[in-house]
Amino acid sequence: MSKVRRATMSDVAREVGVTAKTVSRVVNGEGSVSAETRARVLAAMERLGFQPNLMARNMRVGARDSTVGLIIPDMGNPFFGTVAGAIEAAMRPRGLTLIVGSSEEAADGERSLISTFLARRVTALLVVPAADSDHHPLRAERGAGLPMVFLDRPPSGLTTDCVVSANREGARAGVAHLIAHGHRRIAFIGDFPTLYTRRERFQGYRDALAEAGLPVDRRLVETGHDQEAAAAAVTRLLAAKDPATAVFAANNFAATGVVLGLSRLRRRDVALVGFDDLPLAEVLEPPLTVVAQDPGAIGKVAADLLMARLDGDRSRARTVEVPTRLIVRGSGELPPPQTIS
Repeated sequence: MSKVRRATMSDVAREVGVTAKTVSRVVNGEGSVSAETRARVLAAMERLGFQPNLMARNMRVGARDSTVGLIIPDMGNPFFGTVAGAIEAAMRPRGLTLIVGSSEEAADGERSLISTFLARRVTALLVVPAADSDHHPLRAERGAGLPMVFLDRPPSGLTTDCVVSANREGARAGVAHLIAHGHRRIAFIGDFPTLYTRRERFQGYRDALAEAGLPVDRRLVETGHDQEAAAAAVTRLLAAKDPATAVFAANNFAATGVVLGLSRLRRRDVALVGFDDLPLAEVLEPPLTVVAQDPGAIGKVAADLLMARLDGDRSRARTVEVPTRLIVRGSGELPPPQTIS
């Protein structure tokens, strides 16, 4: 298959009958070019489909691009898709273009994407940190004035703006809800223990148990990073000699996995509260009670912080905590077996 040749600046110059330097001046808005010549150059550019290489220009003159780099850990997670959509919607009126890359929850992948974005001289950087990542090397860029905001999880080794959910309080409210419905054997299924969100939500779980005078039973604490791991975890928990009567699933994939595990076991008597809402949560049987985050608000707040920095805000770095809310639908209100008449 033959390769399609892209129009060049020289092609436009020949089309109009001017020098390539004149075309360059029109593209870059530099120098004195008559209105009539400018109009002819612009018309030829459109006719030939010429697209200026803005990245090459920016690298040549040392300018920043009009793009903002966003690094997320998982393209398949709807939470991060909603965050990215909100960021893009907020930035579009400013003429900023969002570029998204996935670290696949790997520190090496995150470092590679950061290097790529910095090489193309993005105008700002947004990062959802991967597990075990280190952001100390970004201190130089931060000191040089590159606006950056971290989302969902704070940076490590770097002080900069950050937007997170009220993870600890949300988890406390979810577990307290299960306790209020009579449960004392409440399992926790969460992500990797090194993740900030897992640590915060587990602390909220502990807070709720402590407030009720209940001990933390480590036999009820499991890791379920993905759907199948969470399904296997709930299967183990329910097969124990003294099984859980309720589960707090500390992220959306864990909640999906618990629903899957309970379905495979044909169990509808186990109460469940998930952290983060799920698509079709209302059509499950019973409908899923959740502690809902607000990914749209997280994205909007992050974009607003970033644009304020671009506009010259030099105030101290700050962390914004976005509230969560408990949505009661049915699964979290199931009573423990001993209360069933």
